[in-house]
Amino acid sequence: MTLPYAMALPKLGALQDCSDFSKTVTPFLPQLYALPRQILDTIFNGGSFLKLYMETNPFISGLGISIFLGGVFLVAAEVNRNYSQVDRFWSILPTIYIAHFATWARLAGIPSRRIDAALLFSTIWSIRLTYNYWRKGGYNVGSQDYRWEIVRASMPKLAFHILNWTFISFIQSVLLYMLASPVYVLLLATQFEPELSTADIGFVVMELGLILTEFIADHQQWVFQSAKNEYKTSGQIPAGHKQADLDRGFITSGLWAYSRHPNFAAEQSIWLTLYQWGCFATNTLYNWTIVSPIMLMSVFQGSTWLTERITAGKYPEYSAYQKQVGTFVPKTLKGYKTPVPKFIRTSDLAKKLQEKENKKQK
Repeated sequence: MTLPYAMALPKLGALQDCSDFSKTVTPFLPQLYALPRQILDTIFNGGSFLKLYMETNPFISGLGISIFLGGVFLVAAEVNRNYSQVDRFWSILPTIYIAHFATWARLAGIPSRRIDAALLFSTIWSIRLTYNYWRKGGYNVGSQDYRWEIVRASMPKLAFHILNWTFISFIQSVLLYMLASPVYVLLLATQFEPELSTADIGFVVMELGLILTEFIADHQQWVFQSAKNEYKTSGQIPAGHKQADLDRGFITSGLWAYSRHPNFAAEQSIWLTLYQWGCFATNTLYNWTIVSPIMLMSVFQGSTWLTERITAGKYPEYSAYQKQVGTFVPKTLKGYKTPVPKFIRTSDLAKKLQEKENKKQK
C-alpha cells in the first residue's frame, strides 16, 4: 500500500538504510533551499500550508524551522543586549521538534507508537527542566546567564558579536533540533517495524531514570543554594544543614559527593541514550545523528570549564573537591571527604625555626 505523501520520505530497501544520511537526508536538501520561496508563494498566492508541510520531508522542515529561529534569537539578543534567548527555549524546543515528527507521521498515516514513546519521555523532560529554569528566575524580565557577561568582558566587542551571530544564536538553535534528529530515524524505521517493542519500552524506562537522576541532582543543588542564601541573609543556620557546609560555599553531599556535575552528566546521557535508541532500532552500531550528542557534549565541556573556573576562584576548597570527585563520572564510591587541616606541633615549629636560623649564621 502506498502511503499518502510517500514522496516526502526516502525509498528504502532495508532497515539499515534508515540510518544512511546519503539516502535519508541528502536527496531532500534541495527542499531546504526551496522552502523560503515556497512559503512566500503560499502566503501571497493563497496556497495550503498543510499541503506544503506534508509534501516537505519532515527532517528538512524541522531543520528549516531551527535555522529561522536562529535568526529570531540573533535579532532578540542584539536588540535587548541579552544573550540568553536560546536558554529560555532550551527545555522546550527538543520536545516541540519530536512532536513535529509525531504529528507528521500521524497525518501521513504512518504508525507513530515509537515516536509517541519518545515524545512521552521528552515531554516529562521538558516539564521538569522548564520548572527548574523558572524557579531559578530564568524567565524573569531581563534575566541572563551570568557567564555570558564574563565571556563578553573577556573578549573584544566584535569578537563577541561574531560569537553571538554564530554559536550563541544559530549553532545552539540547530543543536536543539539535532537533539531530536534520532526520532527521524525512528520514524523511518517504523516503516519496517511498526510495533512498539520491549526494547523500545526499555529505552523509555532508561530515559525516565536519567530524568529522575537529573531532578534529584538539581533539587539537591536548589535546597543547598536556598539554605546558603538564607544563611547569608539572616545569619541563622537552616534546619538540616551544617555551618561548615554553608561556609564552604558549594554542595558536596548527595549525588554531588560523587560527581561535580551529576545534573550535567544526566542531561548528556539522556540525549546519548536517544541516539543509541535510533541505532538499536536500525540494527546499526552508529549513524549520522551522532552529531547531536557530540555537539551537546562539546557545549557542556565548554560551559563546565567556565563554570568551574569561576567557582574555583570563589571557593578555596574547590580545588580539593576537584581532586577527589570526577567532573561527570565518579572517581570513587567513597564520596567527598573534607580535607583535614594539617597542624604543626610547637616543638616541630621551633625545630624548623632553629634550622632556619642556623642556615643564616652559616
